Amino acid sequence: MPNEAASSITAVLAAQDHIVQDLVRGELEHGVLIPLKTTLELRDDHVTGRVLITRAPVKAANPAISLLRNLLPEEIVKGVPHLRRCAKPCDLPAHLKTQFMNESPQSRQIHTGKSNWIYIIMGPEPMLNRDELVKALSTVEGLEEEIFIRSVPVPMVAPTSQVQAAMWSQHFWPTVYRKNNPLGPHPSMVSRSTDEIAGDAAIWMTLAHQVANETHARGYGESMGACIIQREEGKATIVALAGDARWCEHGKTGCTGNPMAHSVLRAISMVAQKLVRAEDRKTETHMEPILEFEAFQDRPLLEDEKKVFDLDHPCPDGYLCHGLEMYLTHEPCVMCSMAILHSRMGKVVFRHRMPLTGGLSSEDRGSDHPSLNGADGGRGLGLFWRRELNWSLVAWEWESSGSIRPLPVDMTIHA
Repeated sequence: MPNEAASSITAVLAAQDHIVQDLVRGELEHGVLIPLKTTLELRDDHVTGRVLITRAPVKAANPAISLLRNLLPEEIVKGVPHLRRCAKPCDLPAHLKTQFMNESPQSRQIHTGKSNWIYIIMGPEPMLNRDELVKALSTVEGLEEEIFIRSVPVPMVAPTSQVQAAMWSQHFWPTVYRKNNPLGPHPSMVSRSTDEIAGDAAIWMTLAHQVANETHARGYGESMGACIIQREEGKATIVALAGDARWCEHGKTGCTGNPMAHSVLRAISMVAQKLVRAEDRKTETHMEPILEFEAFQDRPLLEDEKKVFDLDHPCPDGYLCHGLEMYLTHEPCVMCSMAILHSRMGKVVFRHRMPLTGGLSSEDRGSDHPSLNGADGGRGLGLFWRRELNWSLVAWEWESSGSIRPLPVDMTIHA
């Protein structure tokens, strides 16, 4: 299998542009792509609330449901679409069967043998008035003299897998998995995107590591690098390559160096310069920078950076990094993560997590991490997919199969 994988990635490299083949040095091996979880998937996948239920003979079920639809606002009637509105007694979780069966002789009869009764969800309890429901249901022929209304706990968000739906059906209420993910990117989207990038991800990660090693060796910055590519109709084209340059102009003065020279910002700025360069050609204009100090340090510092920078942008009419892919040696800091979002990047892959300073991972950045010596970075932000932000993307952590040497850095550094 290793030989097959090696020949596979060698064939993928041979199909790339000549400049990519020239840039890659050393062996290549496929790694493993692990999709990142969103903050909602990690924290809100089991938020429970309470709903009110009633029960009715099968013949009276439609009149009862129609009455509830007419009585209640649509947002209440459709408030929990992932739960089955109606459930037979035999489909209830075991604890609810036991509870209802032992309430009265009539309830025991309802749950014995082939029942002709069904249970009906009326809606979330905080949004309902019991007295109004009892009064309204009393007009439905066939219901019990004492209207049955009970409060039961249920998951308030949809399941993200068939397994989770089955588990909730056993513990709460019959639940339906509709093959979607209300808490993050759709599973089919993640799977399709993973398949798209898996074949050549090792190439771009290798280039990011190479440039990271070189900028660090020259004292320009930390061992961090970024590579941006465009993928169109199955063909990948390299767009930018940048190492970290936070110490470039003034050496290691201060504790953080120049934050505008992180590898992510340099790479995005190089893409922007290519777009400006293409526009200048159209308009036959050229504006020289007038700044005395170039804060971004976004001019190529290495020969490899310059080779890529001199190439024209493959699609100069788009918005900055719209739909592009970024491959990083380290999880970007919060500042760089927001820059990635604002640039409209389509996909991000990084190798090393930064549990104290990273902005993409959603896991809590707590003191239980073995390398943090009790430090606490608070809750993970998961900025790649947040409801309150106006852009989302798909992100992965990449695990090397061993061919690319790790680039350990101080966990307190902002990548």
